[in-house]
Amino acid sequence: MLAGCTGWPDETAETYRASGYWRGESLTSLLRSWARAYGERTSLVHGERRISYAELDALVDRSAAGFRAHGITPGDRVVLQLPNVPEFVVVYFALLRAGAHPVFALAAHRANEIRHLCQVSGAVGHVIPKRHLGFDFEAMAEQVQTDTPGLRSVFVLTSDEEVADGFVPLSEVDADPVDLPEPDASDVAFFLLSGGTTAMPKLIPRTHDDYAYQIRASARVCRLSAEDVYLAVLPIEFNFPWGCPGVLGTLDVGGTVVLAGEAVAEDCFALVEREGVTFTSLVPTLARLWVDEARWTRRDLSSLRLVQVGGARLTPQLAARVQPALGCRLQQVFGMAEGLLCFTRDTDDDDTVVTTQGSPMSPGDEIRVVDDADQEVPAGRPGHLLVRGPYTLRGYFRAPEHNAHAFTDDGYYRTGDIVRHTAEGNLVVEGRAKDVIIRGGDKISAAEIEELLLDHLDVVQAAVVGLPDELLGERTCAVLVAAAAGNRPDLPQVKRALHARGVAEYKLPDRVAYVDALPLTPLGKVDKKALAARVAVTASSGKGLCT
Repeated sequence: MLAGCTGWPDETAETYRASGYWRGESLTSLLRSWARAYGERTSLVHGERRISYAELDALVDRSAAGFRAHGITPGDRVVLQLPNVPEFVVVYFALLRAGAHPVFALAAHRANEIRHLCQVSGAVGHVIPKRHLGFDFEAMAEQVQTDTPGLRSVFVLTSDEEVADGFVPLSEVDADPVDLPEPDASDVAFFLLSGGTTAMPKLIPRTHDDYAYQIRASARVCRLSAEDVYLAVLPIEFNFPWGCPGVLGTLDVGGTVVLAGEAVAEDCFALVEREGVTFTSLVPTLARLWVDEARWTRRDLSSLRLVQVGGARLTPQLAARVQPALGCRLQQVFGMAEGLLCFTRDTDDDDTVVTTQGSPMSPGDEIRVVDDADQEVPAGRPGHLLVRGPYTLRGYFRAPEHNAHAFTDDGYYRTGDIVRHTAEGNLVVEGRAKDVIIRGGDKISAAEIEELLLDHLDVVQAAVVGLPDELLGERTCAVLVAAAAGNRPDLPQVKRALHARGVAEYKLPDRVAYVDALPLTPLGKVDKKALAARVAVTASSGKGLCT
């Protein structure tokens, strides 16, 4: 196991192997087997480009040799920051085949987040597009590289081959294939990002064994076959569209993955019609837009059989609209990059699909719902969700202090979610104990933004809270206590200050409010529940607390 990672106890690991959850298969060996089994079938579609399974495997071989030739060695970490393009899939597998460990980053991340990821992972490489949606990634990478001495290589996806001095065009990461040893299936394959309840995201180590099991089991739950066509609408660096079953689960059964450029409903509907898409995964915000747009579209959506919705709580009201509007089955998905996945099943009745988040994917998932004293609560009563299992981590990367309270002594992960069990054994998510705002499916750490506000604005206190929003689920409001009564930065000023620090656009506050003092709990902590209620009331009444 990679230094800085916590593995499963030996006895537990042997149990998972004996149960058939872990088969000793590396993810790169799976790609090789897919190429042999599915050959000239189409694996990836992007625009007019179509890549067969055999071609994908060959591209990965050449890229793996190319990364080795450019100094990437076994055990190296490389931050992978590309949008939904075939190169993301190629680079991912090429790094694995070269013995390196991809660290997933959102295309929406900016210098602040990338600098953190490089530093905490010890990354030696960074893979970026030259530009995407008008943003200059090269300029950002130059800034990050200056601040991160260990980051020695930047690889750039570009169509014109012109890159900044010292950077490498991704097209040059190409060499004749060489014999490379298969990774140990029990070792770390790559790193996903936590939702971020502390100042910055933590790194989630996923092993070949546990992730291979996840994609295989989730594909089985969704009844995928070689005839399925998956539309990757969400950014594929999220666990949900990457492996739940998503991109990898589709490839595992010989299906076809269609990579969507942007999540515009009508553009996605055109892809559904053109490619015969059979399933996709959405966050509730996109689900609402799709449901609304479906009333007016002239596109043929009849190939759709399944739409997964997850990433944030889906209200029963919206859930009830999905199946009639899109003409296909809804599947609620509740899970986390750290592991546990719950799905509603195609055998569930409509009420279960609309009102619950389903049941755990694996017989190996061990679930506990407990009170504040870690005592189990009866079915129907809300409590803290704890979990352990064959694809749930045992510790974040290089985070011993956090791990000490994020896991129980017997290895259960404290998810931070408040749930209850139904009598039938399904989970209903009631809320979050963690201080995270989910805005349109994007998870925003309140602590991260609060720290930046205090560091870069003339304020003495800052609290970031979520306000209910019909479209996005939640919007963010920065509640501030000004250092001087006559100096209260307005919303544009606050956004400019954060933007200058390289904060991703989706994390910028939607509103700003000023108070004389933040309300406190009896323990002296900021009472965010009371604060959010106060802000919501004043915002709805138009009294001007929020701008």
